[in-house]
Amino acid sequence: MAKGKQKLQEPLDILTATENIVELAKDSGLKDDFFCKATPYIDYLSERLDLTGQQIVMLALLINNSDDDNIRAYDLSRYVNCSTVRIIKYTAAIDELEKLGYVIKISSRRGGSHDSYRVPLEVVDAFKRNEKYVPQVPSNLSNSELFDEITHILSMREDDELTYDATVQKINSLLENNRHLLFTIKLKSYGFDTDNEMLLILFATLFVNNSDDNVGYHNLEFLYERRDWSHAKRLLSDGCHPLLDTKMIEYTTNDGFVNRESFCMSAEAKNDLFSEMNLQSLDARKKRKNVIKTEDILPKKLFFSEKINLKVDELAELLDNDRYEQIHKRLEASNFRCGFACLFYGAPGTGKTETAMQLARQTGRDIVQVNFAQIKSKWVGDSEKNIKQVFDNYRAKVRESKIAPILLFNEADAVIGIRREGAEGAVDKMENSIQNIILQEMETLDGIMIATTNLAQNLDKAFERRFLYKIKFDKPTVEARMSIWRAMIPSLTEDEARTLSSIYEFSGGQIENIARRNAIGTILHGDEASTLDTLIAYCNDERLDTKTQKRIGF
Repeated sequence: MAKGKQKLQEPLDILTATENIVELAKDSGLKDDFFCKATPYIDYLSERLDLTGQQIVMLALLINNSDDDNIRAYDLSRYVNCSTVRIIKYTAAIDELEKLGYVIKISSRRGGSHDSYRVPLEVVDAFKRNEKYVPQVPSNLSNSELFDEITHILSMREDDELTYDATVQKINSLLENNRHLLFTIKLKSYGFDTDNEMLLILFATLFVNNSDDNVGYHNLEFLYERRDWSHAKRLLSDGCHPLLDTKMIEYTTNDGFVNRESFCMSAEAKNDLFSEMNLQSLDARKKRKNVIKTEDILPKKLFFSEKINLKVDELAELLDNDRYEQIHKRLEASNFRCGFACLFYGAPGTGKTETAMQLARQTGRDIVQVNFAQIKSKWVGDSEKNIKQVFDNYRAKVRESKIAPILLFNEADAVIGIRREGAEGAVDKMENSIQNIILQEMETLDGIMIATTNLAQNLDKAFERRFLYKIKFDKPTVEARMSIWRAMIPSLTEDEARTLSSIYEFSGGQIENIARRNAIGTILHGDEASTLDTLIAYCNDERLDTKTQKRIGF
């Protein structure tokens, strides 16, 4: 380090001192001459930030690269013109900065050659305010807020933005600041060592966030460093892990057989740790995202051919709750399957989804929507677990509801198509597994399921026979199209509606698109813009094909 000190010639603030260190460090090789010249600024920052000289120098160089989310030792060595090995000697100083929250280490445990770093925006903002950065640890949290914070920390760990030690430190600080919660009190009373406590916290977080009772090894691996994970996995597999011994977690069972590849928290652990928490309300935040309440469905008139109307009306009568309960009891007494599985199929825009909505509104039922984008996962086995969870959640919803909701598989083409014979690829195997689970669940369905599809020709035969009601939604007839046109644009005369219906064989969805464009046009340009010629222009724009249109007149 420096042999002597220089006196400051100007008033300093944190950013200015940092800037001076950075400028002096450039091409300096971090040799003694650099430290001699930089000593006044290093001493100033050491006193302001309570850091060592080495920590100050490394922090200054990292702050200089704070616009980069992936700062490597090579980047620092190139700037100061020294070997990477020399920078690596300062690793201990950077590790201390990480513990203090000044930097985030991005671990190389998943295949990268070296660790890298980034500087949190909060650190830069504190320096701009000429303040020492002090990490803010939330306190006086509710249970749900605590688990939101833990989830955020674990997500950073999963994304390699925290080392294991930093993860432990952050979670322990969070728990220390929220010792008033029964969860924290119970957790600390068990006396587990750090590794086992962190694993139990991960199990608890998965359960609180996802009601997850089917936790696989792939859900746990991210928490550990590679060597530590091998040891923990072996203990879990052999049945001698401390969390298994103390009955905090247990293996899951499937048809009476123990599955050593899957775990869940024990009922005793749940009762002990979560007795203060209303888990139903915690979980409801997520469930509500996929639930449409019957009172939120707006009435909408649909126009079909007489044949489709008869089938839809019959289904509405069957789903009336008094009639539904009557039929349900009779089917149950006769040892028939009690579930109502319905398939709505036909061209896009013909009213399949809206019919399901209106049936729910008419019969006072909520709708539980299935989002396939959320179900499919990159992790082997997760997609299958997710689709199983869909049916588990639906069964729970049926039990807690006075009137059974409708389980809606909208645009279900991807999961009820023909299964792939001799599937070898991972994706094909996954999709076959999902289909098999849905088929099994449909056999024991005790509720109402509606699936919509545009591609009925691709429907697997095993699915076809499990749908009790099948309604084909054809494109509307000329008369139905006229009714739709006049319902959507009441200012149209009957002749204008007939003209448009005769020229354009549009679905109801396409007509609605044009009606919306027309509404926007009248807002922008006034009612005089809503003419038959304007609507014809909108109709021509709506069609993506280049086929010749029918001509008006002779």
